[in-house]
Amino acid sequence: MIKQATAEDPFIAHRSLLFTVAYQMLGSAADAEDVLQDSWLRWAGIDRAQVSDPRAYLVRVVTRQSLNQLRTLSRRREDYVGEWLPEPLLTSPDVAEDSALAESVSIAMLTVLETLAPVERAVFVLREVFELPYGEIAAAVDKSAPTVRQIARRARERVAARRPRVRVSRSEQRAVVERFLAAVRTGQVEELIEVMAPDVVLIPDGGGLAPAARAPIHGAELVAESLARPGRTVSTVWLNGAPAGRIEIGGRVAAVSLVVEDGRVTLIHAVANPQKLTRLEKPTDLAR
Repeated sequence: MIKQATAEDPFIAHRSLLFTVAYQMLGSAADAEDVLQDSWLRWAGIDRAQVSDPRAYLVRVVTRQSLNQLRTLSRRREDYVGEWLPEPLLTSPDVAEDSALAESVSIAMLTVLETLAPVERAVFVLREVFELPYGEIAAAVDKSAPTVRQIARRARERVAARRPRVRVSRSEQRAVVERFLAAVRTGQVEELIEVMAPDVVLIPDGGGLAPAARAPIHGAELVAESLARPGRTVSTVWLNGAPAGRIEIGGRVAAVSLVVEDGRVTLIHAVANPQKLTRLEKPTDLAR
């Protein structure tokens, strides 16, 4: 018989952390929720007296379930229409207070994590974000601790080679984002071009369910032309721990996350696939 969850249950106590692990592994809130549901069923059916460290046990279960899910998702994403981007989450500004957490759940970072093999991704997330000991990670991914150390080193190198290299203060990030969104709101092409780097890249994700280019758009002029359209409602929101934009036009919504370097926007992730925009009304709790 499956036990009913209570507030004191370790699964409930660590739920935000477990969701964050699954979300960082999968880049999808919907799939992360599926993993948590499966993990709860496993947790509810065991003898709790045999578990000395519930947090470590639950992280291990969620990691294994996420790895299983990743293998299924990789096949599904091969048939995805256009560019695939992670599912954006509405978050409270408080998430940004933990800079390591905010960076780890950013759309830019989650996109980089997509380039890792499943076990590499699991090891990177558990070690670099949650700072778990190599022994615990080894148990979660069914590898030896020395092997996990090698995987962690290789994953760090791969992520470092692809992640944005310039960090900006939260105040600078917000100022540039506000300037960018104001230009989109007013349709000022020249202002848009000015706030973006000349080699800016816009990566759209419509998933075949919303109007969107099926390949990245390169260059400030082309990006500005695609964004400067009349009749848009633009607002500032916090997505994945950073200031971002919500753009509405003709009843359709897009979530726009920005990478800022040297006072200009260098990379734009625009998610318009409606199946990925279900988490924009209520902030999601994230933790590590």
